[in-house]
Amino acid sequence: MNMTPTDPTANLRRTVYLLLGTAAVAIGVAKIVGAENVFEPSRYAPPTAGEYGSYQGEYTPTRGWPKTRPEPTPMFGSNDRSRWATVRALVENGTYVIGRRDNFWDKSGFKDSGIVFEDDYRSIDKVMNPDSGEFFSSKPPILATLLAGEYWVLHKLFGWSIDSDRWLVIPTILLTVNVIPFVVYLCLLACLCERFGTTDFGKLLAFATGCLGTFLTTFSVTLNNHSPAAYCCLFAIYPLLFSRDPTVAGVTDPGMSRLSGRLFASGFFAGCTAAFELPATSLAVALFVVVLLWKPKQALLFMLPGMLIPVGAFFATNYAALGRFMPAYGEFGGPWYEFEGSHWARHQLQLQGVKQYGIDFAQESRTVYAFHCLFGHHGWFSLTPVWLVGLIAIAAHAKRAVTDTFRRVGWTLPMILALTAVLTLTLFVFYVYVQKTNNYGGNTAGLRWFFWLTPLWLIATLKGGDAVAGYRSLHWVAAGLFGLSVLSVFYPAWNAWRSPWILQLCEYVGWVRYG
Repeated sequence: MNMTPTDPTANLRRTVYLLLGTAAVAIGVAKIVGAENVFEPSRYAPPTAGEYGSYQGEYTPTRGWPKTRPEPTPMFGSNDRSRWATVRALVENGTYVIGRRDNFWDKSGFKDSGIVFEDDYRSIDKVMNPDSGEFFSSKPPILATLLAGEYWVLHKLFGWSIDSDRWLVIPTILLTVNVIPFVVYLCLLACLCERFGTTDFGKLLAFATGCLGTFLTTFSVTLNNHSPAAYCCLFAIYPLLFSRDPTVAGVTDPGMSRLSGRLFASGFFAGCTAAFELPATSLAVALFVVVLLWKPKQALLFMLPGMLIPVGAFFATNYAALGRFMPAYGEFGGPWYEFEGSHWARHQLQLQGVKQYGIDFAQESRTVYAFHCLFGHHGWFSLTPVWLVGLIAIAAHAKRAVTDTFRRVGWTLPMILALTAVLTLTLFVFYVYVQKTNNYGGNTAGLRWFFWLTPLWLIATLKGGDAVAGYRSLHWVAAGLFGLSVLSVFYPAWNAWRSPWILQLCEYVGWVRYG
């Protein structure tokens, strides 16, 4: 960290970084090692309620309370179970197939079997090849393939089984994929705060938010693609932010590695971000274009090859799993998804006018849906309102960028990245999901499709915190927004696959009812 001897609060900030970071990592570890799927009575129908029936005049859940005690498990929703099923199938069966349908052409006599139909692994996030009756996870297989390698080592080295030794295998893998990268993430975030922050308030606000105020903490308990994507996003922009060239980053750092290595690392992690989150391809493209305009030869020789490694792995694993390069998502709405008995076949019933309950089948106008994605019950800004501080910085940088352009003054990379974050959010994430989805990502504590943007918004919050640092009254406002963000993060105490507190409040007072 660049803390000079003339900085009187440098040592104090370093202590705060250490204590906050330690607390955040300890929370992540505690959530993982103490994880267990909990059956909440509020999510099950009471005995007096019938199917889609009325209980005290309202719609009630259709699922019935288990008649026998379920097996304890650290796996939670359909999303992570689908991935765990793939990990197990790869190591124990040597295949991506997680289930099979016998006599699949006979709707009245078919029989389903395999991992995904076992009680601990049941998941709606599966697709069926209509030509073979084989079931696969609907999630891109690259993450499951990587983690299957770790499970294979644990299986061969210690004899652990993901079934009988689940309390050893699953926490070990989650610590590897969700906590260890988080430690590196926080160390780099502290460096970014010191390098680009100009006030104690801005630096500490951004770092505290990174530790306790984002949904990466909530999702540390579950296997998901959003947390690794967020880490890789920061790992991708960090080498460029610390460029030696003052015309690009405005800073110098003699201790950094050569430009070629930094560009390769940036390209590799940008490619990883895109592989884990398909809309993050926009970030990879934007970073590559910036570097291509700056150093075209190095961009082609080093950044592009680094980027192609994870991108190639993404397509290779899809081909190995499905016999095709494109992910299963491309078949949504077709026979791969809407087979007999599929959760997603209910979309056809909905189109036929049969009312379907649950957030997966929300029927709202695009305007209402867009509002809830930004400022409503799943809002990016309502659930993590500290991002409103970041909006101040984005607006200021955008104005400055336009002004500097007319004055023929070169842009700095932090300024470009701030604008890239806005464009990525509005054009590639917000627009794509608002136009193509209607379910807010299902039963989830936050708008998970946006989580990979977290490090970009932390940088914006850093500069926004600097902007309000001179106004003591605004310190309280920013602190309040941070506190509400922490509330959203910790509201789903043990399971990330639960509704946000705002949605539950809206349902309680009768403003919204998805069932």
